[in-house]
Amino acid sequence: MNKLKYILILIFGLGVFSVNGQDLLVLRSSALKTTDSVLVYKPVSYDVKVNYPVVYLLHGHSANYKTWSRLAALQSMADNYKFIVVCPDGLKRSWYMNSTNPDSAQYEDFFMKELMPKINNTYKTDQAKVFVTGASMGGFGAMNLFLNHPDVFLSAGSTSGVLNLRHSGFKKTTIAYLLGAYSEENKAFDVYSPVNRLESVKGLKKTLIFDCGTEDYLYKANNQFRQKLDDLKIRATYIAQPGGHTGTYWTKSIIAHFDFFYELANKA
Repeated sequence: MNKLKYILILIFGLGVFSVNGQDLLVLRSSALKTTDSVLVYKPVSYDVKVNYPVVYLLHGHSANYKTWSRLAALQSMADNYKFIVVCPDGLKRSWYMNSTNPDSAQYEDFFMKELMPKINNTYKTDQAKVFVTGASMGGFGAMNLFLNHPDVFLSAGSTSGVLNLRHSGFKKTTIAYLLGAYSEENKAFDVYSPVNRLESVKGLKKTLIFDCGTEDYLYKANNQFRQKLDDLKIRATYIAQPGGHTGTYWTKSIIAHFDFFYELANKA
């Protein structure tokens, strides 16, 4: 991107640039107290007379808005599934949540009050067919956003997701920065964990998709999530397959999520 154009984006607080069929949005956010870069993929057949389902695709810890574009053929996926695919920047370690630390970014507020309205106002979106999924930290973020806003999302997914925060390798570092020092007594780690919050969507007739590699250190947490879903009789597709906590695994696993969302979008 031309440096002058990038500076102009920052001056005006919001910019949209198209490169090779993909749009780069740079949003100045009061909730984040900084800017956020967002990649948006539209089908090549994009028609302003059609409303398209939207998939928000969240990256993992220490990554950025470009990461999924390196792991998956997102333009081809947008073309084949006829989805708008949105990849925001999770600021490396935001966990896509509102922090109890007032000096930290309030990411959920940014996502719901700034990012989603911008996407809906800029593109022809079908707001009855909105999905969110992600890997690792992004898997947590997707389920957290879904559980807080089940009226907004038709469904959600998680691949290798941190569905129990007490199982995370970052519980004493970046999660602790958001929720307070890690300890058995700090119940915020339980309150914010998706595995403990599924009661809120019981009876809503929602269906989810999630997966985890059998060699992944989060495999136990994902099995806990599956058991809780079974106990509550919440419909979900769970895929356990060989693999670790790696980009190579996510390149393969994310395809099942798009297949799942496509089927739901065409039934809804």
